[in-house]
Amino acid sequence: MEVNDVARCCCVVTLTEAFSARAPLSFSGVVIYPSTGVVISTGLPFFRFITDEKSTDASERRFLLRHNFRDNLKIGVSFPSRGHVEANACGVGEIRSPSRSYRAQEHEAELLMLVNCVEFKQTFQALFHQADQWRFHGDEDDDLIRDADYLSWFAVLKARAPHPGAVSWRRSSSLQKGSPVVACGSPFGSLCSDLFNGTVSRGVISNLAGEHNAIILTDARCLPGTEGGGLFVMEDDRLHLVGVIVSPFGWKANEWIGLTLVCSVHSILRNVVQCADIGDPLRDVWLHPTEVFTTRKSNVGEYPIVCLVDSGHQWGSGVLVTSELVLTCRHVVNGKSTVALKFYHKDRVLDSVGNVLFSTKASSPYDVAVVRPRESILDVVVPRMAHEFNTGECVLVVGYGGLGRRCGPSLTCGVLSKAISLHRQTIMFQTTCAVQAGASGGAVVRASTGELLGIVSSNTRDLSAKVTYPHLNFCVPVSVLQGPLHRFSRLGDVTAFDALDASEEQVKRVWRLQDTQSKL
Repeated sequence: MEVNDVARCCCVVTLTEAFSARAPLSFSGVVIYPSTGVVISTGLPFFRFITDEKSTDASERRFLLRHNFRDNLKIGVSFPSRGHVEANACGVGEIRSPSRSYRAQEHEAELLMLVNCVEFKQTFQALFHQADQWRFHGDEDDDLIRDADYLSWFAVLKARAPHPGAVSWRRSSSLQKGSPVVACGSPFGSLCSDLFNGTVSRGVISNLAGEHNAIILTDARCLPGTEGGGLFVMEDDRLHLVGVIVSPFGWKANEWIGLTLVCSVHSILRNVVQCADIGDPLRDVWLHPTEVFTTRKSNVGEYPIVCLVDSGHQWGSGVLVTSELVLTCRHVVNGKSTVALKFYHKDRVLDSVGNVLFSTKASSPYDVAVVRPRESILDVVVPRMAHEFNTGECVLVVGYGGLGRRCGPSLTCGVLSKAISLHRQTIMFQTTCAVQAGASGGAVVRASTGELLGIVSSNTRDLSAKVTYPHLNFCVPVSVLQGPLHRFSRLGDVTAFDALDASEEQVKRVWRLQDTQSKL
């Protein structure tokens, strides 16, 4: 599928209640098989229209059918018109409302079933603990169901799709971190759907978890209303459906993580088929989609090994720069002489203890620490250090933000948005990659080559508004670190790192926002 074909597969689902003053609910959906009109979307909004509240015991139920919901529930599905999709593909900037060719095509839809994706639910409960104060909805409406159990429910609808054709999808088990993806949905649901339906966003797969990778995290930026939309992976310049958007936003202890939560479409379909064996609600409408079984390596280059660094009350990331040295941040080691290290390398998990050889003073603008693992990490490819910092180039951040300690490192992509130099040496750079708590000390690498550009130090927090911005972060460049690392490798003397404490006033001025930045 091309990008304009992806837009044609997305739709807007609207739930209204006849003879009720309640405002309609709207969100996105994705057409699984256009010739039969099978649409899959998020199931959570349907629970507002449940007939028997006991039926909402999501931990016990596998599926719900139409009779479990109010008789006056009306379901509508709006598809982008062919003219609107073609206008988007051609870059048409003006849509005249009188033109019928651009109007969304609305159809009444039938609810075939709500299905509970067991693999997603089990993985979600293992990763997103209540103690971490995870929240996946930004709407402050008290009537909104926020119980995490309902995030694993998906609606299967039948509507008359205006553009028949096959939608190729692939199993999520073959996905890899860093693979480029396109998210497609309708921001704001039915609000001005002629303008927003079929909106796309690009990113990469940030992390994968669960049986057959039931949970997918991506840094593709989505907005409210895109829940129920599709996530498509790029392969051979074609797009294949891999997931359904569960939540476009997520907060961890009131920190916006900047990642989109997605459920594997393969896991959803498997649960649908298993439930269909009970009551066969999809008889005469269910056809097997075209699957893509090929497994390709991610086109992301080899990146440095990043470990989790845990000092007890504080934890973050670290980059293995040699088989015996890890770079991290001062605030991660938190004044401790030893820290716990966890490496995810070549499908193995290695726990180790590291001695903190050096940590910059609190007065130093450079938030850096050097740790030596007590045992050498074998098969380490020493990362190549970058010598150039080009504004606008594509970069990746590899660190333990997002899922943190319960999974391997996450990847997020963005651009190097600014580099600041003094005496022809880069002393700070910024990126637009999404970073969260746990990413401090993570590697920033050049996407095209895997070269190490530096380590993440912090992102930005507006103290007055109490808002954290994951897409504006500050990084310590390797140009500052290479000299001390080289002197230490030659002499074995930790005083080689003292130069990081003896910074000029101009350097301190560049890093003057440290106290207002969010330490990760």
